[in-house]
Amino acid sequence: MARRNKILIAEARKGLDDLKAKVAGTEYPQDAKFEVAKEIGVPLKKDYNGLLTAKENGKIGGRLGGGMVKELVKMAQEKLMKE
Repeated sequence: MARRNKILIAEARKGLDDLKAKVAGTEYPQDAKFEVAKEIGVPLKKDYNGLLTAKENGKIGGRLGGGMVKELVKMAQEKLMKE
């Protein structure tokens, strides 16, 4: 069964997209997965990627998602230190 991660607060979309771009080191969030794929050597293309394995796809998503979580935790810790 496929998991669908929905953003519960629609207004958070821009902030999450900006964070994704920051983590990947790109200017635009839609380029983030391609930048990460290039860094780790996964041949991700803009069109059909049906030949990629689940492991390769997981490497891309894991790198992005893990980086975003780390950055969010860091931001929360900094905020708590200021209060």
